[in-house]
Amino acid sequence: MKKLLQKFSLIKANELKATVASFVMVFTIMACYFILRPVRDSMASDWSDTEVSMLWNLQFFISIGIVSIYGLIISKIKFKNVVPIVYSSFSASFFGFYLITQNFTDPILVEKSFYIWVSAFSLFNLSVFWSFMSDTFDKEQGQRLFAIIGAGASLGAVIGPMIPALFAKQLGVQNLMLIAAGGLLLVIPLILYIYRLKISELNNQELRVDLAQHKLSSSWFSGFNSTVTNPYLLGIGLFILLYVFIGSFVYFEQKNLLAQYTRPQRVVILGSIDWIINFSTFFMAFFVTGRIVKKFGMSITLSLMPLLLFIGMLILAFAPMVVILLGIQVVRRVGNYAVTRPAREMLFTQVTTDERFKAKPVIDIVVYRGGDAVSGSLFAVLTESFGLGLAAVSLVGAVIASFWTWIAIIIGKNYEKNR
Repeated sequence: MKKLLQKFSLIKANELKATVASFVMVFTIMACYFILRPVRDSMASDWSDTEVSMLWNLQFFISIGIVSIYGLIISKIKFKNVVPIVYSSFSASFFGFYLITQNFTDPILVEKSFYIWVSAFSLFNLSVFWSFMSDTFDKEQGQRLFAIIGAGASLGAVIGPMIPALFAKQLGVQNLMLIAAGGLLLVIPLILYIYRLKISELNNQELRVDLAQHKLSSSWFSGFNSTVTNPYLLGIGLFILLYVFIGSFVYFEQKNLLAQYTRPQRVVILGSIDWIINFSTFFMAFFVTGRIVKKFGMSITLSLMPLLLFIGMLILAFAPMVVILLGIQVVRRVGNYAVTRPAREMLFTQVTTDERFKAKPVIDIVVYRGGDAVSGSLFAVLTESFGLGLAAVSLVGAVIASFWTWIAIIIGKNYEKNR
C-alpha cells in the first residue's frame, strides 16, 4: 500500500505518516460537522422563511465578532497551542449544547443559537485546519499533498451524514451533539502527533522555529487590517468573494429550474449530484490535483474552474436547460473541493504566521459570509426588482466568472513569482 500510494499520489516515504494523520484529522472534523448539520437543518424546518433569513444575515455579523475574539485570544498564547485549543473549545461548546437541550424548558432560543454556531463552525473549523497544514508542510510539499489531504474532507462528508441517517431515531437528536463533541476530542491527539512528525519525519525545523519562539500580533484587528492593506491577501479575498457570487447564482438558478419537478424527483436529482460530486472529488483530489499544480503552475490551476464556469454560464444563457445547469453545479463543486480549495490553501504558505492565523479566518469566514449576504440580495434584485430571466442572469454570472478568472491569474502569478 505504501509503494502504491507513493507511485500514484506523489507522497514521499518520509511524508506518509504526516499525510495520513492529516487526512484522518480533516476526515474526523468533516464527519463531525456532517453529523451536526442534519440536526441544525431539522430545527430550521420549524421556522418561517423570514426567521431563517434573519439568522443568515445575523451570521455575518456574528462571524465578524467570532473572528475578532479569535484574533485577540491567539495573540495572547503561544502559537503551538492555538489549534488544540480551537477544537477542544468547539467540542466543549457542543457538549454544552447537549446539556442545555436536556434541561432547558424553552428550546427556541437555544436551537437558534445552535443553528448559528454550527454555521460558524462549518467555515471556521476548516480555516483553522488549513492554517495548521500550511504551517506543517512547506511550499513544495503543499503542492503535492494538500489535494490528497483535502480528499479526507470529502470522505468525511460522505461518512458523516450516514450516522444521523441510520441512527438518529435510535440515538435521539441530542445524542448526535454528544457524538460530534466526542469526535472533535479525537482530533487533539492527532494534532500533537502531527506536530511531532513535522520535525521527526518532514524535517521542517524552520517552520517550528517560527512557531515556538514567536507570538502573534497583540492587535485583535490585525487580521482585518492585513486583509485590506496586503495586496496579496486582498487578491485572495476577492477570489473567494467572486467564488461565492458564482455559487449563489448557480444555487438560485438551480432552485428555480427544479421547481417544475416534484419533491421526490428533486431528491433523486440532487442526491445523484451529491454522489457524483463526492466520488469525483475524492478521486481527483487523491490522484490528479497535485499533478495539475506541479505541471501547469498555480495560475492555470486557480483559473481553471473560473474559466470553465465562464464557458458554462455562456452556454446556459443561450440554452437554459436543467441538465446544463446541473452539469455546471457538478463542475463547480468538484472543481472547488478537488482543485480550487487545495490550490487556494497553498497560497497561504507564502504569508506570515500572523496573517495565516488572523487574516485567513477573516477571508475564509467574514468575506465568505459577507459574499453570501450580498450575492443573495443581488440575485433577488436582478430577478424580482428588474425582472431579469435566467438568460440575462447567466450573462451577469459569465461577466463575474471572467473577472474571477482574471483575479485567479494575477494571484497565481504572484505566488509563482515569490516561490
